[in-house]
Amino acid sequence: MSVSATTRAPRPGEVDGEDYFFLSPEEFDRRLASGDFLEWAEVHGNRYGTLRSAVEERMAEGRDVVLEIDPQGAFQVKDAMPHASLVFIVAPSLDELERRIRRRGAETDEQVRRRLATAVRELELVGSYDYVIENDDVSQATDKLVAYVENLASEES
Repeated sequence: MSVSATTRAPRPGEVDGEDYFFLSPEEFDRRLASGDFLEWAEVHGNRYGTLRSAVEERMAEGRDVVLEIDPQGAFQVKDAMPHASLVFIVAPSLDELERRIRRRGAETDEQVRRRLATAVRELELVGSYDYVIENDDVSQATDKLVAYVENLASEES
C-alpha cells in the first residue's frame, strides 16, 4: 500500500508516515509545484496526493503498488501509467456507507452529507474501472483484491 500525503489534520490514532504524510498547505503546494505528486486531488476541503517517488521506487523493486485514492486521482494515475488497473471498492449500500462514516465519529453531520453526495457522484464512474469489489466483509473484499492483483501479475509473467 502506498501512503498518501494530505493537508488534513490527523485523526486520533493516525501516525505521520504510516497512515498519511501530513503536510501543511504550503508544503503541499511546494511539492506540487516541484512535480512530486503522481496524482493529487482536493476532496472534502482537503488535498490528498501520492508521491511519485514512493510508487516508482517500489515498482523498480518489482513490487505491485496499491493506491487507495479517489476517482480524480485514479484517472490521473491511469493517464500517467496506462498499464495501471483501476479497482473500485464499493460499500454494499449508501445506508451502510453512512453508518461506517458515522461510526468513525470524526465528521460533522455536514461533512457526512458531503461525503455521501460525493459517493453518489463517484458511483456513476463505476463503469470506467477495470474491476469492482463490493466491501460487505473486509476480509472477503481483501481476498478478492489480492486475488485480482495476483491474477494481473501472473498475466504479466
